[in-house]
Amino acid sequence: MNAHVSLSENPVGLYSVEERIRRDQSVWTLVQGILAPIQFLVFAISVGLIAHWWLTGSWLMAAHASIVIKTMTLYAIMVTGSIWEKEVFGAYLFARPFFWEDMVSMLVLALHTAYLAALFGGLLSDGQLMALAVAAYVSYVVNAGQFLWKFRLARLDASSHSNIEASA
Repeated sequence: MNAHVSLSENPVGLYSVEERIRRDQSVWTLVQGILAPIQFLVFAISVGLIAHWWLTGSWLMAAHASIVIKTMTLYAIMVTGSIWEKEVFGAYLFARPFFWEDMVSMLVLALHTAYLAALFGGLLSDGQLMALAVAAYVSYVVNAGQFLWKFRLARLDASSHSNIEASA
């Protein structure tokens, strides 16, 4: 007997029928679909500004401002995502299908919040602040990858359900 079961082999699937219906009817699904690419665009611009500062020593304030804006978009997507998770799964965080994504999200939030505290508290040098921002951004990329994987699984799950319904 094979003890390894991948997520795609999970007999329950990513969503139950009821959860899929709630997901599809929730306005927060659309909100998440709008906020995610906005957050990624802000992230990409910010990475460029951070890299520019590392390479040239200029545009420091723009880099700091971009990280603050990125953090605000992160807070927005986390709050609305928690509301979405509550509507779909009945829990604001750590629902079965998104437990590990939420765990990594806590690290992402902690690092971004630490950056804000250090920036506004004058606790770190500019180089240390940028290093902290890079650590926050690396964790964000990992977390975004997790969510993109779940998005793909959800599409595959929906495709398999539509194929089952079509053959029934």
